[in-house]
Amino acid sequence: MGRLAFLVRAEDEGSRQRDAHRTGPGWRIRIGTFAATAAMVSAGIVLGAGPAAAAPPAIKLTSTSCPNEIVQGQEGGCVTELQNLLNAHGAGLVVDGQFGPSTLYAVREYQAATAIAVDGRVGPATKSKLYATGGSAPAPINLQSSSCPANIVQGDKGGCVTELQRLLRHHGYAVDVDGDFGAGTASAVRSFQSSYGLTADGQVGTNTKRALYDTDESPSTGLDLRSSSCPENIVEGQSGGCVATLQSLLNGKGQSVGVDGSFGPLTLTAVKAFQSASGLTADGEVGPNTKAALYSNIGGGGGNGAPAPINLNSASCPNEIVKGQRSGCVTELQSLLNHHGADLAVDGDFGALTDSAVRDFQAEKGLSVDGHAGPNTKAALYGAVTPPSSPPPGGGYGKILDVAAAEVGTVEGSARANGYGSAVGLSLSTSNYAWCATFVSWVAKQTGASSYRNSYVSGWVKQARAGNYHLSVTTSPQPGDIVAFDWDGGSDFTGGNEHIGIVRTVSGSSFTTVEGNTGNPNGGSDGVYVKSRATNSGYDVVFIRVR
Repeated sequence: MGRLAFLVRAEDEGSRQRDAHRTGPGWRIRIGTFAATAAMVSAGIVLGAGPAAAAPPAIKLTSTSCPNEIVQGQEGGCVTELQNLLNAHGAGLVVDGQFGPSTLYAVREYQAATAIAVDGRVGPATKSKLYATGGSAPAPINLQSSSCPANIVQGDKGGCVTELQRLLRHHGYAVDVDGDFGAGTASAVRSFQSSYGLTADGQVGTNTKRALYDTDESPSTGLDLRSSSCPENIVEGQSGGCVATLQSLLNGKGQSVGVDGSFGPLTLTAVKAFQSASGLTADGEVGPNTKAALYSNIGGGGGNGAPAPINLNSASCPNEIVKGQRSGCVTELQSLLNHHGADLAVDGDFGALTDSAVRDFQAEKGLSVDGHAGPNTKAALYGAVTPPSSPPPGGGYGKILDVAAAEVGTVEGSARANGYGSAVGLSLSTSNYAWCATFVSWVAKQTGASSYRNSYVSGWVKQARAGNYHLSVTTSPQPGDIVAFDWDGGSDFTGGNEHIGIVRTVSGSSFTTVEGNTGNPNGGSDGVYVKSRATNSGYDVVFIRVR
């Protein structure tokens, strides 16, 4: 999916040329047990978040009028500017100048996505990164709303242009998100139109708007259940981003439900099981106590801050970072570990939990498990090490599952994940677009099973239905088949809410998959993970045989 949008990918996203990928503006990253694609994130994206009615005038964060650290509980123009900046990166916040829980969550998401100390405090490093990676822009406005002109054209400015630019980035175009429709944005619009078979006139009218919102994403898991955006009690029968978040959190607590944003019987069962395990009344209603339990033990800081992060490979950090040390090197280490799915408070203090997280990471990556963050561990944290289990290219369709399974655990935004784009001619960070179909294309390229490559889910389905490229549709799935999901139903794969993966096991109507651009079941960043799916869970699936 393409997002710089961390709120976007609910957990899984289909891919499109934005899949050409949720930058997000992009990050789709979740902290701790917050599973996402998910991206995030940003991630899904919260598209079309409008400005608040009465926010104080924005004040540049680096001005003397703003405190050195902007923290939860503060209000005013500095917070307005912060919220605008976060929205320019896909947060989808209501811009009201109030630093509340939603803004805190967005700050932590952004910090995790950019490997800044995840403490929820907007200090010099976070301010600098916010301006360096996008700058301020008017709050985005949904292009299809009455607030935007029928045709958005070069020379226009404002929130409609911000939204346009965010969507273009979501689709993989490197445009500045500044709310100003200049020559660069016009060029990206024409290129986008050409890729969709539209008239490449650079004017964003009805057809172009519709195509821009074809983002192949599932419901957003960026909503905090405790915020005013979600009902006080979430119950069976409800649907939407709050339910998607609930499902993602349940998975992070050991349950196994599809993240489809629909509170059905399976989600109800999972809620009751979680409540029982947590010593709560198992009534299936997600009220304040259940929400608190779901969010318990999720890291993210917010306390007294942490030493400013220092790149682990710099001369300022020791060759080996070990238990007992406290410094910016440890801050960076903890933030990177969280980026790979750990659940640490980022405090710059290398204690027992950090030691355990380092050992877990080393074991996952096939490194020497000693708890010392030395050269090899540092390299792996920065995504520079190729997983040793990866099989060599070749082997045809019989090797599809082997190649895909060897990538499980690869984290979005890492060098390994970003390399998947080579299959479709992309050099983007996977933190910036929806890449599930790009991953499938990479697997096909590695095995030589099919010459077809496409970053759109719809493309894979179309070619399979036409019987092209050694692809066909099958109703008897087997391990190694490809599976496409239409979260909206209808099996038309044109609604912008699709996903794709590779079948791992099959048991009746249930099956497991290896998917890219999907949420970590144990919490943390999106990446390549194994998921449990079914053919009777409220979404449509198409199985694709490669022969």
